Amino acid sequence: MGRHSLPDDHESAASDPRPRARGRSVAIATALVLVVAGGAAAAVRSGLLTFGGSCGDEALRLDVVASPDVTPALREAADEAREKEITSDGHCIDVRVTARDSYKVAGELRSGKGDARYDVWVPDSELWVQRVGIGAERSKVSAAGHIAASPVGIGMVPSAAEAMGWPKKTYDWPKLAGAAMKGDKLRLGAADPARSATGLLALAKLGASAKKQSGKEGSTQAAAVAKALSARTTDTDGRLLETLARDDSGAEQGNPRRNQAVIVSEQAAYAHNASAGEENALDLFYPKDGSPRLDYPYTLVDDGRMSTDMSRAALRFMTMFSDADGRRILTEHGFRTDPDQPSDKLVTAAGGRTPQPYAGEATDPPSDKQLQETLGMWTITVQSARLSTVVDASESMRQLVPGRDQSRMEVTKSSLLQALAGFTDDDQIGLWEFATRLDGDRDYRKLEPTERLGDRKGDGTHRDELSEAFGALQPVPGGATGLYDTTLAAYREARSTYASGKFNALVILTDGANQDPGSISRSSLISQLEELSDPAKPVPIIAIAVGPEADKDEVQQIATATGGSGHQVDDPAQIHAVILKAIMEAGSNQG
Repeated sequence: MGRHSLPDDHESAASDPRPRARGRSVAIATALVLVVAGGAAAAVRSGLLTFGGSCGDEALRLDVVASPDVTPALREAADEAREKEITSDGHCIDVRVTARDSYKVAGELRSGKGDARYDVWVPDSELWVQRVGIGAERSKVSAAGHIAASPVGIGMVPSAAEAMGWPKKTYDWPKLAGAAMKGDKLRLGAADPARSATGLLALAKLGASAKKQSGKEGSTQAAAVAKALSARTTDTDGRLLETLARDDSGAEQGNPRRNQAVIVSEQAAYAHNASAGEENALDLFYPKDGSPRLDYPYTLVDDGRMSTDMSRAALRFMTMFSDADGRRILTEHGFRTDPDQPSDKLVTAAGGRTPQPYAGEATDPPSDKQLQETLGMWTITVQSARLSTVVDASESMRQLVPGRDQSRMEVTKSSLLQALAGFTDDDQIGLWEFATRLDGDRDYRKLEPTERLGDRKGDGTHRDELSEAFGALQPVPGGATGLYDTTLAAYREARSTYASGKFNALVILTDGANQDPGSISRSSLISQLEELSDPAKPVPIIAIAVGPEADKDEVQQIATATGGSGHQVDDPAQIHAVILKAIMEAGSNQG
């Protein structure tokens, strides 16, 4: 059987262009639309609407704005409507289709700025209709149905797919995405989830699957994947496929800037493969825990201003996609017209093949809350960060961690180095250490300034110098925990060096309560932190109590005064995950 032979022998049964019933409605419908839609459907069934023939009056101009991927199919259908003189209530329909990214249209409609100069909007996903619906100054949008569907998976160049065992080996979302976290084994790219339904639905599904498998740790895993993906993200879906390495070029395969895999819809893979050639075509993995789907809602815009004739004409154009010719057009452009019984030819051309679960039922669409949480997680984890890290260097950090032949300090250093690897060159990170009277009368010492990791420093970068500083941390003989004075000094500097447009935070790691009798009191510290804190320029403290002797309540009170959070870990190896989780929480509170 050839590389792109048919998946199996069953035939497609595309009798209904809309995805099957969904668990919730996203339409912001008006009584008029319901009446018109019902009347139009009844008229179609009874033959009252003319489907062809000469035009008795001037054509009705219908302006449609659509997602770029579905625009060619809509334009072909519009051409066919003109050629066949398809009419609505005796009027020919003259459909003009303009391609625009769905996120741009959603933002425009949500803001309510200006009059929409189109009658129908066909985004690639209902989630954009939801986005409009939660806007304060939104325009009215009414989803009248769905005209097509396309599942989301991970497409890989042939060499990468073969290495992953395609098509016989199947994976779930966490395993597929996790493969990209292991060095340079699989370079995975995605379109920005804030601008791409494909990227957002995949990230939401990944988070849901990871959480189901690993509980609370799943959220941290998803955030780590998001952080890794952020370095290989394009603005839009249209640019993503341009990042793929060509399989026939060894140089491109070894180029770290070229992706070997991309999160992509079946239709996008289909369109890519149509022109890529055998050596550069994508093989498509359909995750076994379910593929979210793009569902192309046919949406009326500001229907209240539309005449009855215009509303009926808009709905007449939609009914074309439930006819044989309309379904044929969609299928030829790579879209599913019966989501659960896809065309074998379509799946094969898109890079799918048995036993990949390409015909599996669609996963439940994410809720509004899940989408907002996913977007929040994405925004915080990929936003350039400015973090000042303050590490306890008191004598107690020499104690061995139970079950390990390493001290608290050694495990802490390892965890910090692991966390450092997850930040990009645009992130700014610095390092202080503290113990009593570490630098004269001061309990703290600045080891590395908070600067951009990618900045050149001598023969290396700031990241290199910071890594060396982390590795050189040692407990101070006889040193006690000078927590309060250190925290106040570090917070004052973090506030005075606040960087706009970045996620600013102060990370404090300590394995004990304050032990400096000459320092300010806890109440004084908290009071001063509250005074210094500015919601307009937030710098939350992320305080982590390491080990059983650390006072979780104390670090919680200190962090809360700045809008941050306190945490306790028994094993310093957990620090990496806690920092990421805390950043997500702090960022969500800021939003």
